Amino acid sequence: MEHSEINRPLEGVRVAVLLETEFIADEIAYYQKEFANLGATVDLLSYLWGDPEREFVCDIDSPLRPVRDIHTVKVSKCVTQVSAEDYGIVIMVANYCAVRLREIPPMHSLGDPSQLGEAPAVKFFAAAMRNPKIVKGAMCHALWILTPIPELLKGRKVICHTVVLADIYNAGATFVPAESHVVVDDDLVTARSFADVVPYFQAVVDTYVQRQLA
Repeated sequence: MEHSEINRPLEGVRVAVLLETEFIADEIAYYQKEFANLGATVDLLSYLWGDPEREFVCDIDSPLRPVRDIHTVKVSKCVTQVSAEDYGIVIMVANYCAVRLREIPPMHSLGDPSQLGEAPAVKFFAAAMRNPKIVKGAMCHALWILTPIPELLKGRKVICHTVVLADIYNAGATFVPAESHVVVDDDLVTARSFADVVPYFQAVVDTYVQRQLA
């Protein structure tokens, strides 16, 4: 293996990071920096509701800072305009983003249970789940993105925040209370919370690299 491959094992890999309002700013910054350091390109994705660009807001207390800060990020790539197949790694971010991304168009409609899997971001992540060549990452509350299509969670070994544990359990997933707070189940990597972002990120990278060598 060449020196560059050792230091930049994700050279040329595209990473999709799905977010919405109430993202964790430090999480986004971590991915952008650390994936780039390994040679990957990070695309921030969301459902843009027909707009060319949307600005999302984070007004939560950061786990790394004791004061409340307001952060914004602009996203110009819509999940309806790209394919999950374009990416080697797809990450659903933590906190309440997955909840917002489950909204069924049109916005503020009453919706219908038959449409649960029709939210564009849900369909995007579901497509990634159906492709074992794509490494998926979901931390904290992120697995909420899959509860509209429970068959994609059924039997999968995961860890998550206790807030979403009931929903994940009811969807048929197998909760693994790993002491490391990170669980790898083939092509799916999950973690309990943002506090575990470092080992979680490393698990995502290691899983991708190992699967390329297999």
